[in-house]
Amino acid sequence: MKVLGIGNAIVDVICKVEENFITENNLTKGTMKLFFDEKEFKNLLGTLKIEKSISGGSVANSIVGLSQLQNEVGFIGKISDDIFGAKYEEGLKKENVKYFYKKQNESLPTGTCLILVTPDSERTMCTFLGIAGKISENDVDYEIVKKSELIFLEGYLWDEGEPKKAFEKAINNAKKVAMSLSDLFCVERHKQSFLNLVKKKLDLTFANENEIMALINAKNFNEVIVFAKEIKKHIVITRGEKGAISIIGNEITEIKANKNLAIKDLTGAGDLFAAGYLNGFINNFSVRNCLEQGTKLSSKVIQQIGARL
Repeated sequence: MKVLGIGNAIVDVICKVEENFITENNLTKGTMKLFFDEKEFKNLLGTLKIEKSISGGSVANSIVGLSQLQNEVGFIGKISDDIFGAKYEEGLKKENVKYFYKKQNESLPTGTCLILVTPDSERTMCTFLGIAGKISENDVDYEIVKKSELIFLEGYLWDEGEPKKAFEKAINNAKKVAMSLSDLFCVERHKQSFLNLVKKKLDLTFANENEIMALINAKNFNEVIVFAKEIKKHIVITRGEKGAISIIGNEITEIKANKNLAIKDLTGAGDLFAAGYLNGFINNFSVRNCLEQGTKLSSKVIQQIGARL
């Protein structure tokens, strides 16, 4: 198998909101907030009109993108035997993703991510992890990890104790490891752990400009370039309208962002960029080609509603 993704199995519920909804509910625009109270989360969802619901989760979105590019891929993520769980499993199988998890009745429901899209197309996420946040090392099959050319992880997995153990089991048994830093607040919560992973454990790191700058407390982007050169790792950074950059030791490759796009929803932009880049990476394309593929997929997904093509 080319790529095995391990991440939070989340059903995305997409809703359009006005700017004031974000401030009135004490949310930070463009970031993800974790909800630990199921009742509080349901109350928030109950006030909104649902535009679309689809199987999601950051790494799962990337894995589906890789499948659509004709790569053999799989995913491990924890769901419950409920309506959303069935919808989640069905969604992956329709996309020819091998799903290495058998759902069962759990004490918590399948995870849900409420994606609030404001008129400027920015997305703000509210996530109730449910059972997704309880993935453990017992859910990660050693043999499947060993047979995969690369495993792809998300920083969100680091948010609770059990997922952290699953994360470590996968890394310690993998041939190659790629990871997305996921979210600015996620980086702030786990800065030292993430820094250690980037420096010592990961073969490939995906981040946006704000995430990587926060990780190393950089005052400007040049400090990021210096850091990446020093640690001699493969780091890929998306920079919004400035494009994207890949740094491998002293080798720096940049690509401009596509212009004049009819942007509808930025949900999934980073996930699909990672899918395009990884497709090139695992198939031994040039770095520039990897960046081009990532940019092509991310440009497509932001011109529609939802995080999958």
